[in-house]
Amino acid sequence: MTSTTLSVGLLGFGLAGSVFHAPLIQCEPRLRLAAVASSRVDDIRRAAPEAVAVSSPAAILDDPSIDLVVIATPNTSHAVLARAALLAGKHVVVDKPMATSAREADQLIELAHRQDRLLTVFHNRRWDGDFLTLRDCVDSGALGEIYHYEAHFDRFRPAIKAGWREKPLPGSGVLFDLGAHLIDQALTLFGMPHTVTADVGAQRRAAEVDDWFHLILNYGRMRAILHAGTVVCRPGPRFQIHGDAGSFLKSGMDGQEAALRAGRRPSGGDWGLDEPELYGRLYEADGGERVVETRPGDYPAFYRGVAAAILDGETPPVTAESARHVMAVLEACARSSAERRTVALP
Repeated sequence: MTSTTLSVGLLGFGLAGSVFHAPLIQCEPRLRLAAVASSRVDDIRRAAPEAVAVSSPAAILDDPSIDLVVIATPNTSHAVLARAALLAGKHVVVDKPMATSAREADQLIELAHRQDRLLTVFHNRRWDGDFLTLRDCVDSGALGEIYHYEAHFDRFRPAIKAGWREKPLPGSGVLFDLGAHLIDQALTLFGMPHTVTADVGAQRRAAEVDDWFHLILNYGRMRAILHAGTVVCRPGPRFQIHGDAGSFLKSGMDGQEAALRAGRRPSGGDWGLDEPELYGRLYEADGGERVVETRPGDYPAFYRGVAAAILDGETPPVTAESARHVMAVLEACARSSAERRTVALP
């Protein structure tokens, strides 16, 4: 491409569009938020006055000046809108999960290759500060050979909120919501597991979709345990990982989402910093113990990488193929729970 700036059209201005995508697009100098498709016109004018508010995705897809389409709509529409955007000749970012099935993901990947357009997925929690820190511990060899990895995404929401995520639709429920994050992190660290064994259920009395899961990913000698609960008043460690040279434990939640919800923007040297009392601890096999300062979280890295992939030909920050692997594991977990058996991954 000859341009140094990409015009972006954002589809959807709910939680994902207004809290995550719009602010991160706005802070990337090589992207320009040109248009937003949503009925929330007043919200768009307040948060993104530089963008044109349009009533339908078609107005963005038919606009030849739009280079990149970002899909931040309910999960059921991800594949349909991504397909339409690719056929319109646009590069595409899809909010996670990529689709509601691995088959849909395969079709999108094939179409993106045919159209010679970027297709990537917003797996933003690869840039959580705690996950970046844990990954450093693994990559440095400080823990030795890993035998046990455990990641929790627990929340205290005993009352059911209104919204599509709580309705029995394809891609709804906590498995496709929070499970997509935890699975993507595990696959980033360890690759595809051999098998999965899953228990997925609804615990709250009025729940119409799953709000709890416990997943076991089998990597031979190593196991990855991924867990989410919705009625957890006092969570335990968010991450714990154990190897033959030591253990790393980390509590607390990355603060970038809370900062974005509060209206902060990713600027200044204090963005993504963790509270010192939440720093993780590394316990060494010889009895040593040390505090590990949390790396700054870096959600802006995603759209920085998107711009570099399109304008400079660099590798996308999240490849469509890796997002498709997440879909395959999600489907295997759902099948494992429904059939009460261990499911092998191809």
